[in-house]
Amino acid sequence: MTEKWVQGEVVSVKHWTDSLYSIKIDAPNVRFTAGQYTKISLNIDDEDVARPYSFVNSPDESLLEIYSVSVPNGPLSTSLKKLNKGDPIKVGTHGNGFLVLDEIPIVENIWMLATGTGIGPYLSILKTESSWKRFEKAILVHAVRFEKELTYQETIKELKEKYKDRFIYITFVSREKSKNSLPGRIPDSIKKGTLQKKVGIKMLPENTHVMLCGNPDMLRDTTIELKKIGLEKHRRRSPGHITTENYW
Repeated sequence: MTEKWVQGEVVSVKHWTDSLYSIKIDAPNVRFTAGQYTKISLNIDDEDVARPYSFVNSPDESLLEIYSVSVPNGPLSTSLKKLNKGDPIKVGTHGNGFLVLDEIPIVENIWMLATGTGIGPYLSILKTESSWKRFEKAILVHAVRFEKELTYQETIKELKEKYKDRFIYITFVSREKSKNSLPGRIPDSIKKGTLQKKVGIKMLPENTHVMLCGNPDMLRDTTIELKKIGLEKHRRRSPGHITTENYW
């Protein structure tokens, strides 16, 4: 299917680290559901280059927002990083993807596990007020290499203030010691039981749905560990407990 585009304009670019950045975009008539992605396109050396990016903003917000990492020799990610306020940018008119709450059963505890920029679609979901009618508690787990990569702390703070004990935020930092974060990787922590212990909630088939977004290795290894404790992949024809989205 041919991609349909709208012309947008960069409103702001925030550089979180040397490689992590987010872009706010003013673009009309873009329709999506919280948790979805669309394609972003720039003209680079007289060629339109497009890649998929998840929305960080809620559908209720007026500006679109994407969160990205600059990849060495990646023509689009490095060009996006260099954008300034007022620069043109093309945006796909419709969202895509199934990392959305409409695709999963209403559940007591929803676990949102992410590595790196995979936190983006979860923030879109959590900032959408109607999302909170579909679960009692949301556990957002963000795994990064270094503490400085734990971005969007102001948004996390606002969610915590608004939803109190219904919102739990857990972080992992793998390549340095971090006072308030768990060490290592998400799948190893599930295997050892340290993640569930830290949260104070057990992952049980009768009250749990787990969403996974980010590094394919994390998705694969975490799915293996979740299956060991009785959770199964979720499919439309065969409802389960695990929904995944690869980020590359």
